[in-house]
Amino acid sequence: MNHEKLRMVTLVNGQSVELDAIALLAPDAFQTVVADAVDVGQRVASLFAAPARQRGVTQLFAVLVNTQLSRLHIVRTEIHGGQYPSLTNRCPQVHLFEREIAEQYGIKPVGHPWFKPVRYHESWTGRDAWDRPAGEPILPGVCDFYRVEGDEVHEVAVGPVHAGIIEPGHFRFQCHGELVFHLEIALGFQHRGVEGALIGGPDARSIHYAETLAGDTTIAHTTAYCRVIEALSKCRKTARAQTLRGIALELERMANHVGDLGALAGDIGFLPTMSYCGRIRGDFLNMTALLCGNRFGRGMVCPGGVGFDMDDARVEKLLRQLDAAEKDATVAIELLWDTPSAMARFENIGRLPKQVALDLGMVGPAARAAGVEVDTRNDQPSGVFRFTHIPVSTYDTGDVFGRAYVRWLEIQHSIQFIREQLHTIPSGDILNRAGSLLPNRIAVSLDEGWRGEVCHVAITDDDGRFMRYKVVDPSFHNWPGLAYALRNQQISDFPLCNKSFNLSYCGHDL
Repeated sequence: MNHEKLRMVTLVNGQSVELDAIALLAPDAFQTVVADAVDVGQRVASLFAAPARQRGVTQLFAVLVNTQLSRLHIVRTEIHGGQYPSLTNRCPQVHLFEREIAEQYGIKPVGHPWFKPVRYHESWTGRDAWDRPAGEPILPGVCDFYRVEGDEVHEVAVGPVHAGIIEPGHFRFQCHGELVFHLEIALGFQHRGVEGALIGGPDARSIHYAETLAGDTTIAHTTAYCRVIEALSKCRKTARAQTLRGIALELERMANHVGDLGALAGDIGFLPTMSYCGRIRGDFLNMTALLCGNRFGRGMVCPGGVGFDMDDARVEKLLRQLDAAEKDATVAIELLWDTPSAMARFENIGRLPKQVALDLGMVGPAARAAGVEVDTRNDQPSGVFRFTHIPVSTYDTGDVFGRAYVRWLEIQHSIQFIREQLHTIPSGDILNRAGSLLPNRIAVSLDEGWRGEVCHVAITDDDGRFMRYKVVDPSFHNWPGLAYALRNQQISDFPLCNKSFNLSYCGHDL
């Protein structure tokens, strides 16, 4: 693909460029560039709208991930009026993005195959893409759902209030007996308006929004936020700060992966692994608390570096705790793999074909378990991951077992990474203060959270304030994959499939 001819702007992960450097493409050329890029193996990390200087005009930006070149490409166009031709039929990766743009800016993607709200809130512009009367209440999950008609076909509705301690979401199954024909998922019950709250920042509240975008992904989201700030202020981090950020990120990954493996064991009634993993997850959370005083890592990452340093005594203590947790996790998790009755419940359940994962633009362990080699630490490396490479863990079954086993592989790689980093932490300061943001620029930051790729994009105005702040949690890419994996499965396997993805509700709803 000739990027010069297509007038893409190319940058590396964590870099900023002037807005004027991104040429305005005609809407049809914009769509051709995005669709052609996906056809040759690139992926849509983000597609979003932003205000333009002209009244009645809206800009569309697309961020494309080129894994072969380890580069990001940005293209943009302008939409005049309230509609544009949908790209979803040619490029399924954008189907949720187009619905999100319609909901936020009131612009209709004409020809979208399943045009519904995403989070059920009022438009930011006062223009409603569904032509609903002004002031009409917009209630989450209150809409038409896809239906299958036929003899003995019935519908099962689950949620938004669930029996377990999970967040709210509505699941509508079309079934024939126990067999699931189709699953549609309605979210939005957790919508907080975080993207809107970030506009006009950064300010004292901004980093707290980043830390709580998805509470179990604090380090990944905060790192992505801070790298956007650093790119826009030309702030350079020290090697010591980047190493400590990497250690915190991998601790977050291990705590959640161990917790998920225990929860999967619990879903099939295999109590030994469930019980031990519940305790070991706490051990990893306590290691993060050793770093910064908070089990979820809040306060650890800040613009310009990190908020807490490690002395020799803490390094020695963390190494001892890591050794103990590795031994315990190995015993508990190997017991799961060695139990045939447990494996019988994991294998061939909730299969997701590799091509479907590619078509949907899926990320993280769910994609890697289907054989897709996508890992931001490897294909868009930043920070310490530019110098220390963690192998990409993949499997080829795309089922519950694959998603569980990839987690175990990643736990082992993370332990090895942290141990190596603790023995070689660079000397120096941990913080360089970030200054004011440069005006009229755009910055993109990708980070590999434990669920997959976290994407933050910020655009500054004439005064160096956030004119637009876009967040894409990995769950936004992966919820459609869960719906697909349930096709032709027993409905009783839904809890197990759902847990094997373990997607974020609030991370999606923002």
